[in-house]
Amino acid sequence: MNTDDDWSPSSPRGGVPPLVLVTGPEQILAERAITATIEALRSLTPDVEYIRVDMESYEPGQIGMHCAPSLFGGDKCVVVRGADQAGDEAQADLLAQIERPEPGITLVVAHAGGNRGKKVLDAMKKNGARVLEAPAIKSDREKAEFAQHEFRRARRKATPEAIRALVEAVGKDVRELASACTQLIDDTTGVIDEHVVATYHGGKVEASGFRVADAALAGNAPEALRLLRHALASGVDPVPIVAVLAVQLRQLVKVAGAGRSSSGSLAKALGMAPWQIDRARRALNGWDVEGLGQSIQAVAAADEAVKGGGRDPLYAVERAVLTICANRSGRGR
Repeated sequence: MNTDDDWSPSSPRGGVPPLVLVTGPEQILAERAITATIEALRSLTPDVEYIRVDMESYEPGQIGMHCAPSLFGGDKCVVVRGADQAGDEAQADLLAQIERPEPGITLVVAHAGGNRGKKVLDAMKKNGARVLEAPAIKSDREKAEFAQHEFRRARRKATPEAIRALVEAVGKDVRELASACTQLIDDTTGVIDEHVVATYHGGKVEASGFRVADAALAGNAPEALRLLRHALASGVDPVPIVAVLAVQLRQLVKVAGAGRSSSGSLAKALGMAPWQIDRARRALNGWDVEGLGQSIQAVAAADEAVKGGGRDPLYAVERAVLTICANRSGRGR
């Protein structure tokens, strides 16, 4: 994961080469890489001119015009966003500038991925561009690592329980997760634990599908239904709740068959954060293969119902939750 503290100005022009490629779909990481590049340039050339070019609204000749030397001298940083959406003319203009860069011009190209604009990617790399990656942050494990990095970057300590609570509360969107981390860093002191997170995001945590799933997997039907009804009354869509139930059950299955190696060593192989593996191991007490199988089938039926296949999606979710609770320790059979 490349972020703005992975490199820093250390030589003339801030150590930034004439070509910089920011590649990957995670917008917040891409924006940070671009910002870091501009700040590095300005650290030694405060009056460097910043020019933004968007491929969605590109007009032929724009890149050549902006990359031409200024009549009054001075350096320029031309940032091209959305190279993955560039048409043929835009790509041709970019390739011309990449092959024949003008002195004093830093060309930064952001490409979110995909095959479109691949010639531009290849040309940037061939001509020695610095490559800054902005990989997608999708899994809970990746989001937990991102949040941990945010706190570490600010020289703050956050407990694993706090990271888990934060990811569960606001982890659907990485930008929102980053904002939540910043709020906790700015508004609190000392170690950030789950109680601090609950103070700022308690409503979201309490109403989340994760809390519903935790109670259901523990076989606590009254608490699971209470949390479920609270979530639904708070406006939470049933679709993501069912998705969380499915994910949690699949994690139990994966962890059950993974052996007794340490959670840290299993994390990468299972695509889970260590705390998720520890949680799954604790939750596995009272479960057997048959109970997990029947619960997964119940959640699959609920998933179909909440996506338009049933007349009463809310009832379908409640039924799935009760089925999960009943199947723990074989009570449903």
